[in-house]
Amino acid sequence: MNHFEIRDIPGKGRAMVATKSYATDEIIFEEEPFVSSQFSWNAAYGYAACDHCMRPLETVLENVRRLASDAKLEVPLLQHDPTASWVAQFTQCQRCKVRYCSEDCLMEAQKRYHRVACMGVFRADDTHPINVLNETWKKMHYPPETGTIMLIVRLMAMYQQSSKKSEFLEQLQSFQALIVNREQKIYHKMLGENFEQQMDQLYGAFCKAFAAEEFAIFTTPDAFKTLMGIMGTNSQGIATSVLAQWVTKVSDLPLPNSDKTALDTVIDDLYSKVGEFAGEFLNNEGSGLYLLQSKINHSCVPNACSTFPYSNDIVVLKALAPIQEGDEICISYLDDCQLERSRHSRHKVLRENYIFVCQCLKCLAQASDPDVTSDDDEDDDEMDDYEDDDDMN
Repeated sequence: MNHFEIRDIPGKGRAMVATKSYATDEIIFEEEPFVSSQFSWNAAYGYAACDHCMRPLETVLENVRRLASDAKLEVPLLQHDPTASWVAQFTQCQRCKVRYCSEDCLMEAQKRYHRVACMGVFRADDTHPINVLNETWKKMHYPPETGTIMLIVRLMAMYQQSSKKSEFLEQLQSFQALIVNREQKIYHKMLGENFEQQMDQLYGAFCKAFAAEEFAIFTTPDAFKTLMGIMGTNSQGIATSVLAQWVTKVSDLPLPNSDKTALDTVIDDLYSKVGEFAGEFLNNEGSGLYLLQSKINHSCVPNACSTFPYSNDIVVLKALAPIQEGDEICISYLDDCQLERSRHSRHKVLRENYIFVCQCLKCLAQASDPDVTSDDDEDDDEMDDYEDDDDMN
């Protein structure tokens, strides 16, 4: 049973409110995504993940050797490799050869979307409309990635395969919180300066991929813009890493202090080597739409956080601080470094990525601060002229 409610708060809109008290670190809920997908470039570069849940499909040794581009790199304590117990379960679609971490994920994918999404032998055909659409997207949205057109492709497959289309559309509608003139700012962020021309190209490729009459409600210009807006503002980033899981497991081992020190050195050395070649791109990355998690508003002083402890796309919301019954449950849409920046810098990121002006307690307390960007943010501060009267979270 969930102990929270989604309420409309006057002057603020939709919010998640606790109906019981939560202690720090207490789990508020766990949720599987409505839909999720690995990022297009992340998949293209060989980051091996289950096509349904994004669980890593590499051993830790395979992972670090690929990331470091070093076939001789060694990893100790392989008996604690978190993938070791999964390897025997790995499977694939017999038609298109897409890989899954288990028969359960394959069956769930078949049940929800893959029965119609499976491209069979055409998966390797560069001229197939779905592949053309994906390549069109990739030419417009390079790493670091924040979304993928394949999330929308999967939504279309879910709709086509659904026996309850009205219910599907109602759930999809719950993510729609934007109007077209706000969406344009998101397109600019995702696609760059030439976003209008690129949106036209992407829309054309989308219409060719989904030309069947049953997709007509999605292939109008406004409907496509809405789908893009949903992806741009409501999707939650997902990152999974077998290396990070291995580090967590071995760091918790009851080792003598001298062995722990030696292990820390090994871990630092591994991260240094993979970082030299892969840079910041160490994880399997993608995004998902979550029916509950997407209802949570932002605060620069969050009392909860979204975590992915199972190394798949299941999100676990945990309390960061004590939450009292009647309190709004808030997360931060910013990372820890961004939260430490000035109010002006935080507002810049939030306006560019989420199209709202934050009115949390921290921002209100700093309202008289000068509109100066934080020192670590000044070099790339190319502030656009956003309106300060956007809807507020």
